[in-house]
Amino acid sequence: MAEQTGQEKTEQPTGKRLEDARQKGQVPRSKELTTVMVLVASAIALFFMGSSLIADMAAVMNESLTLTQKQIFDPMAMVHHFMHMIEIISFDLGMFLAVTVFAALAAPALIGGWNFSTQAMAFKPEKMDPIKGLKRVFGPQGLAELAKALGKFILIGAISTAILWGIRDQLLTLGSQEVNVAMTDLGYLTLWVFLAITASLILIALIDVPFQLWNHNRQLRMTKQEVKDEMKQTDGNPEVKGRIRRMQIQMSQQRMMQDIPSADVVITNPTHYAVALRYDQSRPGAPIIVAKGADLISQQIRLVAQNNEVPILAAPPLTRAVYYSTEIGEEIPSGLYIAVAQVLAFVFQLRRYRKQGGKKPHLNPEDLPIPEEFRRD
Repeated sequence: MAEQTGQEKTEQPTGKRLEDARQKGQVPRSKELTTVMVLVASAIALFFMGSSLIADMAAVMNESLTLTQKQIFDPMAMVHHFMHMIEIISFDLGMFLAVTVFAALAAPALIGGWNFSTQAMAFKPEKMDPIKGLKRVFGPQGLAELAKALGKFILIGAISTAILWGIRDQLLTLGSQEVNVAMTDLGYLTLWVFLAITASLILIALIDVPFQLWNHNRQLRMTKQEVKDEMKQTDGNPEVKGRIRRMQIQMSQQRMMQDIPSADVVITNPTHYAVALRYDQSRPGAPIIVAKGADLISQQIRLVAQNNEVPILAAPPLTRAVYYSTEIGEEIPSGLYIAVAQVLAFVFQLRRYRKQGGKKPHLNPEDLPIPEEFRRD
């Protein structure tokens, strides 16, 4: 996209971009961090288990070099001897290997987390393209890996040479020592050399981890157009959303108009607002709003009410108060109970007057008690 539009990738990757990359197996990884974690775990394991492991190896060596002639020429004896050697060394060696395996599995969790991607495992013909392969080798990523490899080689080589040169006399004296003593001294020398080399790799890991995080973020950066396109895909096309919204409003209005014939009264502003109220005397609760609208919708509500002989009452203050405080399907607020009750009582009395006659009820809408917090001028 950036090459096609000429835009620069200046925007940070979005959450969707990061998640898509993760599903493809593209997460930040540092080989140096994994190497250091394994070496540090191995060094710690050797520090605590080294003497026991060396003792086991000495026992294996001692028993392997003291075989009788009968054992040498007896195939089954050799099998039993081999199994015995495994029993001697299996526990300590197994614990050592378990520590290193745990470190190798824990290292990815520190940068990028664990991730399993079937897409990354899938066969991709473009990976077999030698031209693209050469571009990867001689590209920025390949050159960076080459620089790291050379740096590690020079650093570790220099440190190893310096250490071996410094302990050359101790190494030469090992041959003149008794076997158990020589094995112990060799173990300690190996441990300290191992720790020194591991310490040198920590420096490389401290440089590589921030670089890998920065490089991963750089590869996923987006152009402004890509961000806009993603927002459209995620939230939907604005035109389509607008069309759906209009359809929803139309369907809601249709349902609202169908509920107006069941209303007890429609109060109006009288021209700008209209609210249809219904009160079910057989159920507990306050009157509810079955329909409301302004301007054109208000006219439609009044027309439907007239066609279905629903009483229409002009009560501007109450209409505005109910319109702004209550949504369709909700009960009126408690502050408007008295005013709405007077209107409903008037409507029910008017209905009885039309059927039975008598004294005609009267209601002055301007005298309805509307609390100040509900008034809308």
